[in-house]
Amino acid sequence: MPSPISVWNTAPTSAPAQRADRYLPGSAAHPAKMLPAIAAHAITTYTRPGELVLDPMCGIGTTLVEAIRLDRHALGTEYEPRWADLARANVIHTVQASGRGTGHVACGDARRLTDLIAERHHGKIALVVTSPPYGNSVHGQVRSTRETGERGVLKKDYRYSHDPSNLAHVSIDRLLDAFTEILTQCRRVLRPGGTVVVTTRPWRERGELIDLPSAVLAAGQAAGLTPTERCVALLAGIRDSRLIARPSFFQMKNVRDARRQGIPLAVVQHEDVLIFTRPVDPEPSPAACSGPLPPPDRPTRPRKPATVAMYRSRTCIRAARHDHR
Repeated sequence: MPSPISVWNTAPTSAPAQRADRYLPGSAAHPAKMLPAIAAHAITTYTRPGELVLDPMCGIGTTLVEAIRLDRHALGTEYEPRWADLARANVIHTVQASGRGTGHVACGDARRLTDLIAERHHGKIALVVTSPPYGNSVHGQVRSTRETGERGVLKKDYRYSHDPSNLAHVSIDRLLDAFTEILTQCRRVLRPGGTVVVTTRPWRERGELIDLPSAVLAAGQAAGLTPTERCVALLAGIRDSRLIARPSFFQMKNVRDARRQGIPLAVVQHEDVLIFTRPVDPEPSPAACSGPLPPPDRPTRPRKPATVAMYRSRTCIRAARHDHR
């Protein structure tokens, strides 16, 4: 396996170019797809051919497709039947086109991961690659007047579903609780020393910055995983040693609206990548992962559960909502 690096050059081409001819029609409709090169980089860095890769919230199956193309085996779970069906179709298409690897997708809640994944795979998974849902802060897609013939801009494909139980539609506190539970389930199916890669980014809600990467870091620790790296996956290309941004329509609109109100927002050009490992032996309790051990003469305090209030920045409270994703 190649040596880990802290900055991943994962956008040498645009997202549509990375997916061209490799994903079935309809895949572009998912509102929050992982960049294929991010999944591929994680798989190449942290696994070897023939090993098993899991995405517990696999969407259209990006992680699975890239794993199969790299001669790995892939498992995925997906809550929404629509996306689970499409992920299965993308897996079948990839296996037939590449003649490599295998893949399986189960439909269900990732908080029941150990029930959704066959017991023979428990303790055998080398790598988990996933990302928490972002709710209404996802980009969606845009069609202009020139395309529709109608006045104004039409936004579409910006919802995971209309199911209120979907984690994309719950409060941030509930999302963090659920994601901690999902990571706990991932720890149980990982092999000892296995790796979890989570991509995430902050966003703004009613002018407040939600530091989701730090919240996810705390969730991983509470789930009993050990943080080992924090990297950057570029969403911008590199040309002549300069970053070439590829922002969405809505990201540009949100940044411009914020700047008109005097808020110095910038275009997002990277994802935070948090890497955890499952402890080998003995496996520590979640409380043991919260930081350095106290001195012997000081009693150990239980770890305070993380809440979204711990990760809010109120420096821009006067602004309207400006989502970055």
